[in-house]
Amino acid sequence: MKIYFASDFHLGIPDHSSSLQREKLLVKWLDMIQQDADELYLMGDVFDFWFEYKTVIPRGFARLFGKLAELTDKGIPVYLFRGNHDIWAFDYLKKEIGIELHREHVIREWNGKKFFLAHGDGLGPGDQGYKFIKKVFEFKPNQWLFRWLHPDIGIRLALFFSRKSRYANEVKDQKLLEQQGSFDLSTERLYRFAEYHTASDPSIDYYIFGHRHCPGHVLLSNNNHYINLGDWISNFSYAIVDDMGLTLYTYKNGEPEILEGPF
Repeated sequence: MKIYFASDFHLGIPDHSSSLQREKLLVKWLDMIQQDADELYLMGDVFDFWFEYKTVIPRGFARLFGKLAELTDKGIPVYLFRGNHDIWAFDYLKKEIGIELHREHVIREWNGKKFFLAHGDGLGPGDQGYKFIKKVFEFKPNQWLFRWLHPDIGIRLALFFSRKSRYANEVKDQKLLEQQGSFDLSTERLYRFAEYHTASDPSIDYYIFGHRHCPGHVLLSNNNHYINLGDWISNFSYAIVDDMGLTLYTYKNGEPEILEGPF
């Protein structure tokens, strides 16, 4: 058994050539994992912005779509957790490629272990500003109104605000790095969410999230595990669940290298 997890590709940024280079590396990774993958979980923010009009989708990503269709055609289930950047994926990916979409968290069980799976945006204490914006984005009348914008206008406008939001988060992360010297995942909202959740449901063995771009693992107080998958902008990281447990890898150099684990 091998279950693969990856998150936060943010395809489309910072420019076409850089995004295409990452997309080609991603396709090479997908080509490798299809040899032994039983399931593939894409844990959100595959695109930096994605919105499906009734008859139009954002241009690009042909190599990725072709490879994902190849996986599903071979009978490998592919799941996409819609993140805060691709929240407006509706039915195109399911109808055309066979990808199952999720927005809320999902609990799965493999080898007698229970896994809590979510992109991670909006979970944990605080961040009330984003939680309000999240409700605005998910409000169907607002999605209907946005659809009336011409795609050239709507997509450009959304990409502008997406880049501003990401830049603000990068500034915050840089300040945090300067203060701590490295990312301490035990200070993250998702870690606090996992601690709170495991107190009410200690049966969960692993919490797997995307959203935050730093790959890592922290042992929780009940001896279960909090895992952040990292990203495919600078870390090119992913996780495998198999008979040995869970292991974090990087594919930065075009070959799998262990970051942490198994645990």
